[in-house]
Amino acid sequence: MELNIEKLQTLLSVMVNELGAAQNSALVIIGEELGLYRKMAERGAISSIELAEATDTKERYVREWLAAQAASGFVDYDAATGRFTLSPEQAAVFAVEDSPVNMIGGFVALDAIYADRTKLTHAFRHGGGVSWTDRCNCMFCGTDRFFRPGYKANLVESWLPSLEGVVEKLERGARVADIGCGFGSSTLLMAKAFPKSEFTGIDFHAASIEHASGHAKGMSNVRFETARAQNFEGSSFDLVTIFDALHDMGDPVGAVSHIAKALKPDGTLMLVEPMAGDSLADNLNPVGRVFYAASANTCVPASLGQEVGAALGAQAGQAKLTEVLNAGGFSKVRRATETPFNMVLEARL
Repeated sequence: MELNIEKLQTLLSVMVNELGAAQNSALVIIGEELGLYRKMAERGAISSIELAEATDTKERYVREWLAAQAASGFVDYDAATGRFTLSPEQAAVFAVEDSPVNMIGGFVALDAIYADRTKLTHAFRHGGGVSWTDRCNCMFCGTDRFFRPGYKANLVESWLPSLEGVVEKLERGARVADIGCGFGSSTLLMAKAFPKSEFTGIDFHAASIEHASGHAKGMSNVRFETARAQNFEGSSFDLVTIFDALHDMGDPVGAVSHIAKALKPDGTLMLVEPMAGDSLADNLNPVGRVFYAASANTCVPASLGQEVGAALGAQAGQAKLTEVLNAGGFSKVRRATETPFNMVLEARL
């Protein structure tokens, strides 16, 4: 076998970068858990000794952690002073909880990927799926933390206003079901923004519903219940929402069909899904890379662990999603708006 040295060197360069990224993923989680990023954001330029003292950690570990972060470009290092800083941009990604570009949740979810690797390997070899209920607990909190900043930045300000007549209904008082709500971040954001409307968050994962209910205390216009998308209770909803969840469902057509029956005739289904083109070639880019990997590790196994097992995947694309919506009874589908990470589809009967 004759090797093209130039291509080999290019590939090896990529792999060195990949190994560094993989190694540093664990360190990002550690930095979050110990408050290292947050303290750096508070203090400005800081030494390893000062950061260790401020976070009650051991300096020798912190020193090596800072070196790894600097080599990754996650923090800045001043060789003249020996101090490290977190720029405003770096803080937005690692330290500011409500930042729309905070990426910590994605790293936290990686804990579950590695913890569940043997389950995934078994599924690859023997078929079947890895149910959401069988995942490591950090998958649930990591997923919520990854998506919540984007929802907070876009849901009330731009996504809902992009739908025809929906905000006006919500301001007057509407009935809303949020399907696949997880920890309830999307449900609670809407409920706080529209106090005259009634919101029901629905998810088949009982532990997530329990967590969501804990955050809803004191709010009279929101409740959470454990139910499946194919047979949840309730009818005459003005709006049904699904955030980054339809592609994880085993029977997405069954879910959409039930939603169609639960909506008012003039009601709206808002479907938020990962940004994707309609072909593999369209999605061979950095965003697609993240979503395809997440899909192989989480989304496809989740769907294959349920009845039907449609396994749409996180890069299904608008054309395929429209097919599902049409099959479920929605004749009018359009892309209402989008971000670099999400597309928002409006579906009507």
